[in-house]
Amino acid sequence: MNLMYGPLAVSQEDRMTIAHEIAARLQETYREELLAIGLYGSLSRGTDGPYSDIEMFCVLRRSEETVEFSHEWSAGPWKAEVNVVSEDVLLEVAGDIEGEWSLTHGPYHAARPLYDPEGFFLTLRQAAQSPDYSAFQEAIEGILVGEMMEFAGKLRNIAHHGPRTYLPYLTMQFAQYGAMLIGLHNRKLYSTGSLVLPEALALPERPEGYDAVAELVLSGSLTDSDQLIMHCENFWQGLHAWAAEHGYAIHSAERIPF
Repeated sequence: MNLMYGPLAVSQEDRMTIAHEIAARLQETYREELLAIGLYGSLSRGTDGPYSDIEMFCVLRRSEETVEFSHEWSAGPWKAEVNVVSEDVLLEVAGDIEGEWSLTHGPYHAARPLYDPEGFFLTLRQAAQSPDYSAFQEAIEGILVGEMMEFAGKLRNIAHHGPRTYLPYLTMQFAQYGAMLIGLHNRKLYSTGSLVLPEALALPERPEGYDAVAELVLSGSLTDSDQLIMHCENFWQGLHAWAAEHGYAIHSAERIPF
């Protein structure tokens, strides 16, 4: 295959050289405002492949002006993203528990410092490891009502009158958000987006019916619409039993709760 356009293969050594070059530019740009620079993502873990991108935190000192934006660009063969953020904002986000916590919060636990004279990334890790555990229940219930209940409605509309062309994508949504529920329940951070489903299948206390839906997605077996409807419906039923067992509310005790 003739790969004319990027991303092109870059060695880990060269990718690290580029990361240090970016870090040097950030130090020149932000000077005394700069608190820390660190890698996150596959390069920080040493699991990057030839076509992986470069992801970095650029942490600025706390000030009256809140800073939170990203530089994201392609230099042709490679792509980079630098999140420029105030220390207080990053610490707050690291301690927040939201629906995709299992997928999004790994960087706060395992950032790799490139410049960190005051040990900020240890503070960041401590903030990420000290959550309000009641927030896990709130996040789980948010997915059960905000996503899974909606998916179940779409599933039953499709079963009633179509169109069935949406079913493969809907099944993937059932599997993905089911993995978020399982990760939150087990307080488990997934290593990377590409391994969310296999890693979810390895965790305990999975809702009945989840495995069949996840395995359909992993195998690419998404053409039999009757099978997709059956397994997604079974999973939705299993979620009710799982939620009741663990004290997660799907339905409000009041008809209108406000």
